[in-house]
Amino acid sequence: MGQTAEVPAPDGAEHVVARVRRHGRILVLPALLLIAVAGVTAYAVPWLEDGWPRLAAIVGGALIVVLGSLLPYLGWLSSRTTITTRRVIVRRGLFVRVRRELWHRTGYDVQVARSWMQRMAGSGDVRLETGHEVAVVLRDVPAPLAVQAALHELMAEAHALGGPAVGPAARPAAFATADSLPWGGR
Repeated sequence: MGQTAEVPAPDGAEHVVARVRRHGRILVLPALLLIAVAGVTAYAVPWLEDGWPRLAAIVGGALIVVLGSLLPYLGWLSSRTTITTRRVIVRRGLFVRVRRELWHRTGYDVQVARSWMQRMAGSGDVRLETGHEVAVVLRDVPAPLAVQAALHELMAEAHALGGPAVGPAARPAAFATADSLPWGGR
């Protein structure tokens, strides 16, 4: 009682291969800003006169934290790319949500661009071009070469089978060791 049996997914079901976000290093400066503002405000407030100078320091510090730390963090959280056995789904936007989908079967060109800083951090930009739309750019994703290889493999399987690959065996070889990847393959 209380147990549920796993029901195998029917043929043709879509499976999530990976979920990726921008590399977390973009949150280093907002985190340092938060620490610095908290320290400076806590140190400066007791030295200020009672009344409006203290209030101005607290309100100014809170404003800097909200604009410089909280909004970048929420912006990072609000952008996510999901790679499934059928398509790539890109969701972006904090106040206005935008969702784009690219089907593997239609085919697209996958390019990776990496700056020297991205190479040091193990990240890069993955550009997906369909030829007739505005390109989709997955900015600063961890392990971009693994993402590129997986997307090539998923497109090849979609074209070879006449449709998307399904089931646990459909996981691309580039994600075979997903536990070792920065995002855990989920």
